[in-house]
Amino acid sequence: MILFSDTAKETKQPAMSTAAKVEKFELDNGTIRVTLTNYGAAITSLYVPDKHGNVADVVLGFDTIEAYVNDNASYFGCIVGRVANRIKEGKFNLNGEEYTLPINNGPNSLHGGNKGFDKVVWSVVERKDGEKPSITFKYESHDGEEGYPGDVIVTATYILTSSKTMRLDMEAVPKNKITPINLAQHTYWNLAGHNSGNVLEHLVQISGSQITPVDENSIPTGELLPVKDTAFDFTSEKKVGSSIREVPGLGYDHNYVLDSGEKKEGLKHVAKVKDPASSRVLNLWTDSPGVQFYTANYVNGVAGKDRAVYEKHSGLCLETQGFPNAINQRNFPSIVVQPGDKYKHSMLFEFSAE
Repeated sequence: MILFSDTAKETKQPAMSTAAKVEKFELDNGTIRVTLTNYGAAITSLYVPDKHGNVADVVLGFDTIEAYVNDNASYFGCIVGRVANRIKEGKFNLNGEEYTLPINNGPNSLHGGNKGFDKVVWSVVERKDGEKPSITFKYESHDGEEGYPGDVIVTATYILTSSKTMRLDMEAVPKNKITPINLAQHTYWNLAGHNSGNVLEHLVQISGSQITPVDENSIPTGELLPVKDTAFDFTSEKKVGSSIREVPGLGYDHNYVLDSGEKKEGLKHVAKVKDPASSRVLNLWTDSPGVQFYTANYVNGVAGKDRAVYEKHSGLCLETQGFPNAINQRNFPSIVVQPGDKYKHSMLFEFSAE
């Protein structure tokens, strides 16, 4: 068993991953403490206080490197790409050429394929301490990797911008071919503490008055559906569990079209999440057009960190993103990036207690 180390360590990885230095890194500003790994550029823990100053780790995850390599079918904490979410039947056409991707989620390709950005070792290109500690990860994706065209250089910078906020800036530049790019951060949040049970009592407000409804294979139909008077309506704060049984399937796993309303640092508001027991609050902001609200429907008996066992609805994800299957839906905002152009995607996580 290889526990995370603060120093570089050579690890023997399974065939799915190349042997490389996998490390743990910590950012700490005295109020927020976050640990990350360069395997998948993932958040492995994040500690914030409640209204009484009691600190808890509010993200689901694992204790060991092996678990992230072998057992992370749920994509705990990582950055997914080259294209997050689902691509219908793992196919798309670009400039008259058809591309075929690995099928790994029913009939579709999900989160970049069998070995997406969550299953590779990123390099660390910059670290800063001080009042605003930060770390920048870098990954070079090659032409043909998981079926996608062209070489792409990707960076992800996590920075504690204040005592209450963490920002993530993701960028990607195609070098030689036009290609789709849609990155997402896949952390599971449980503001009561990662090992505290389900999040059905969490209060959620989402700044989206429409969703992109899906077919039986979770592919958007191309329509935009108003959420008013439906189980998907989180325009006002309500409990996660209040309408979840009215949702087809096992729970929420849907893309919300974000409204352009309140802004902070040039980013629009995505969602507010509150745990009533601890009064911990997360507000999320982004510049992406959508957010996937996912309630850990397929998490079932996962052995997590600190001997926790994660079950269904043990966390919730707010994955800001371009729309699912946008490469095949011309009426959706484009995720296609030209060589030399820069894809940008930012997220601001604001923690408080009320």
